[in-house]
Amino acid sequence: MSSSVTARASTFIQVLRRVFSLAAPYFRSEEKWRARAMLLAIVALNLFYVYVAVLGNQWYGRFYDALQNKDVTTFWREVRVFGWIAFFNIAVQVLKFYITQLLQLRWRTWMTRSYLSRWMADRTFYHLELARYANKDGHTPDNPDQRLQEDMQIFTSSTMTLSMGLLNAVVTLLSFIGLLWGLSGNFSFTFSGTTYQIVGAMVWLALGYSIVGTVVTHFIGRPLIGLNFKQQRYEADFRHHLVRVREYSEAIALDHGEKVERGQLDLRFGDVLRNYLLLIKQQKNLVTFTSFFGQAAVIFPFLVAAQQYFGGAFQLGHLMQIGSAFGKVQESLSWFVDNYDSVAVWRATTDRLTSFEDSMTAHASRDDALQRAPSEMLQTDDLAVALPNGTPLLAGAALAVKPGDSVLLQGPSGSGKSTLFRSFAGIWPFSKGKLQVPDNVAFMPQRPYVPDGKLRDALTYPNPASNFSDDQLRQALTDALLPDLVSRLDDSDAWSQKLSGGEQQRLAIARVLLKKPAWLFADEITSALDAQAESVLYKRLAATVHAAGGAMVSIAHRAAVGDFHNQRWTLVPQEDGAAGGARYRLNTSAGVQPAAA
Repeated sequence: MSSSVTARASTFIQVLRRVFSLAAPYFRSEEKWRARAMLLAIVALNLFYVYVAVLGNQWYGRFYDALQNKDVTTFWREVRVFGWIAFFNIAVQVLKFYITQLLQLRWRTWMTRSYLSRWMADRTFYHLELARYANKDGHTPDNPDQRLQEDMQIFTSSTMTLSMGLLNAVVTLLSFIGLLWGLSGNFSFTFSGTTYQIVGAMVWLALGYSIVGTVVTHFIGRPLIGLNFKQQRYEADFRHHLVRVREYSEAIALDHGEKVERGQLDLRFGDVLRNYLLLIKQQKNLVTFTSFFGQAAVIFPFLVAAQQYFGGAFQLGHLMQIGSAFGKVQESLSWFVDNYDSVAVWRATTDRLTSFEDSMTAHASRDDALQRAPSEMLQTDDLAVALPNGTPLLAGAALAVKPGDSVLLQGPSGSGKSTLFRSFAGIWPFSKGKLQVPDNVAFMPQRPYVPDGKLRDALTYPNPASNFSDDQLRQALTDALLPDLVSRLDDSDAWSQKLSGGEQQRLAIARVLLKKPAWLFADEITSALDAQAESVLYKRLAATVHAAGGAMVSIAHRAAVGDFHNQRWTLVPQEDGAAGGARYRLNTSAGVQPAAA
């Protein structure tokens, strides 16, 4: 039993540490004085609210005594007093609500911007996704979009609500427990011919009542923490797949994949429903008990004090004060009972944000195995590239590309051509060795990113459109064989849906022709183009980079692309047990001749 209690105490302390580690940075940030002042104001308003409640309890005694004694003068005087108490009560609640909501909003804004900065910095967003698929134990956080949006909102609002509620409960307990002690007097009862007296009986009864309620509530509601954690995950998975269906709507429609996607959506929604049903059942049990517990607390003090009241020990006003004070003490002691469901959601949210925080911190403190250095050329030494699951693709590669070169990289599908490019770009965390990379480099994926909005912004992405003149933008579109878009620079649209695959590739080529990089790494950038357009655009790209004193490295399967390169790198399968354990080795040769696809 003692080891179980110790373990739970340790878990509770760990939760508090997690909450503190998530909350403290904001109150130490550049907004710390405003945040602390608002928090202090909320605390002061909570204290004043409890003070008004104490005044209300005293008012109960005078008011009900006036009713019992039919004292009209005192009755109307207390009605006026009630008006002031009600006024201050309302004013405090409104002001407390406003400042609390404002602090929650500012806190969430700061946290969201802080986390977004860290998530987007140093390609953390990309590496965490890779780690998630590579991590077999499932510790890498899922659905970062939900954690940045929904979990952040729940954490800030719940932390404020629960912490201020707990503060209010503690202050209320301290304010009313002495009052209840004095009101309850001595409780006498006879057992086996002996009379016993309990001093402050109502206080002990409230304490025992609340302890029993808290223990039972924790026993019933403990599974809610894990269920809420899973619910947030299943909801996010379902929402994520809905977004994917929207993004790939055309491809799904062309493949007639509606039934398959509907099946996938039903599968994910089924997880949502099954877990939610478990939540409902568990919450039903919790609500059943807490409702019974709350209703019993209303009548309980009157049942205990009834004998003394009917015996003439005190008047109706005194009895009502006992009922009110008992209710406040019991409510304070039962704060955990009344808020268990909210605490369970908050705990699950805290765990999700903590794991997200830990993953970003681990990423920021990692040591890169790939040593990068600036150079006038691309050069590697003992370069090794692996898959996220640790499978080695390439080992001991020594490569060199000088200004003026044009290199064609070929190999079987899945041999790691695109992964090698990711290593050159410095975004692949599963590579090691030495890499020298020149400045003014552009990397072009096979499927370019085309943001929604104005066409001019999509064309200059990620640079601001204001960096270029309209004439430059139009010329780039014309050179990229997109003359129909020249007059649409200021049109806003979902261009990734509006433009065909070939048009999106040409738009990406237009970006390169506009920015004129010296070095270009192109990953099957003409796979959706016809042979004539491919020939024209490759010549223009080669002329652009060579005019800037750089080089071009391309991935392509088409034989005709070899006409625009003077070197070839070929990834060739290796036998098992080869040096480095890699699946492929890289052969290099000069004087590229058209090769079979």
